[in-house]
Amino acid sequence: MIVRCAKIATAMGLLLAATVLSGCASFSPDSGFAVVSAVTATAGGKEAAFVRSSDDAERVEATVRQLLSRTLTADAAVKVALLNNKGLQAAYNELALAEADMVEQSLPPNPTFAVSRISGNGASEIERQVVGDILALATLPLRSDIARERFRRAQLKAALETLRLAADVRRAYFRAVASNEMSVLLTDAKSTAESTAQLAKKLGETGSLNKLDQAREQVFYAETTADLAAVRQESASARERLARLMGLWGAELTFRIPDKLPPLPRRPQTLPYIEVDAVSHRLDLQIARMELVALAKSLDLTTATRFVTLLDLAGIDRRTRDPEGPPFRERGFDVQFQIPVWDGGEVRVRQVSEIYNQAFNRLTEKAVNVRSEARDAYRVYRSTYDIATHYQREVLPLRQIITEEMQLRFSSMQVDVFALLIEVRQRLASLRAAIEAKRGFFLAQADLRNVVNAGGPVSGGESGSTRTAQAAGGSH
Repeated sequence: MIVRCAKIATAMGLLLAATVLSGCASFSPDSGFAVVSAVTATAGGKEAAFVRSSDDAERVEATVRQLLSRTLTADAAVKVALLNNKGLQAAYNELALAEADMVEQSLPPNPTFAVSRISGNGASEIERQVVGDILALATLPLRSDIARERFRRAQLKAALETLRLAADVRRAYFRAVASNEMSVLLTDAKSTAESTAQLAKKLGETGSLNKLDQAREQVFYAETTADLAAVRQESASARERLARLMGLWGAELTFRIPDKLPPLPRRPQTLPYIEVDAVSHRLDLQIARMELVALAKSLDLTTATRFVTLLDLAGIDRRTRDPEGPPFRERGFDVQFQIPVWDGGEVRVRQVSEIYNQAFNRLTEKAVNVRSEARDAYRVYRSTYDIATHYQREVLPLRQIITEEMQLRFSSMQVDVFALLIEVRQRLASLRAAIEAKRGFFLAQADLRNVVNAGGPVSGGESGSTRTAQAAGGSH
């Protein structure tokens, strides 16, 4: 009977050494969420939470319920959204998946065990093999480094989603409150226009008012009614958008928001270094930088493995016994690899090199655009502040003086009721313009905060450079 045994102590030693030297990454208690909280807090964001257990869900529900029990401010609405929006929680789940991928990439490749037995003519052969991927071991530090970069990029993306949600909530909040204020204003105007239309109709019946003047008063009532209906529809839609962003449904939809926009700040912010702040703090720009670094590391990995895509080492130790001959022992190793007959790896190296150059140019373009966006956002912020304060300090006080004087003259019979109503129309137009100007300022303020910290919307899919970096780093 012949018994052959194949053992690979050498390969096992390599695997063990790689495991010890690599310092395998481990899972963090919060899946890296502490970094997300720190970044959003630094950027002026509110408290966010990664709901991962029933206890976390109960705490979040209690906090949201407490916030909704009072009239919502803009900050309270943002806090509700950051705690309760399930889409944001899904982004945090992506962060946990990225950490799992980082841990996986930091582990040495598992050895492959093989056992075979062959028998016949009174003899048998048993062979045991342990096969390890030497190429994967050799590139383990670089692959681990790339995986850590991806995880840090995932942390920034989660923070980016948080800040952008906060900006969207602020915009929706101010639109909803402005619609409420406009609705209240037009409700009062409709009541006045209705009374005027009824008076004009009665005067027309007595012959004291011609058809032209009757039609003017009636069309004012009709137009105000149509405007009120449109504003109420806009108010309902704005409220629904705010509810969606806050993740509310059912009984939670009874939340209250103010009927008036908050007062304007006494003075606008002075931001002489707005471009520098944007380039330094924009998370999407930081993510683009990290993608460029990951591409550079992927290029190094592709270059190192351009000639060989599969390399296995099998250690062999055979002991043979044959009844008809003396026993003997065989030792050695077996190496298997692909020969680059048709493709020597030049294609992959050229692809990653060009994609790196492409990513570098796009990063430079993005930095230029970020500066422009920051300048434009600050310009709009200052101009909307100046327009809104002009209405509050100049236009509305003058309109109030005119209204009071017209009422005094109407009381002393110096003007008729229709002259007074003309002034009512003009004052209504000024009030509407003032509300729109104030809304424009608060929207510009939210845009300014977003353009410094977050930037534009997140794309639905990964960029081509990201996919190629992952392919180059994970194709082994």
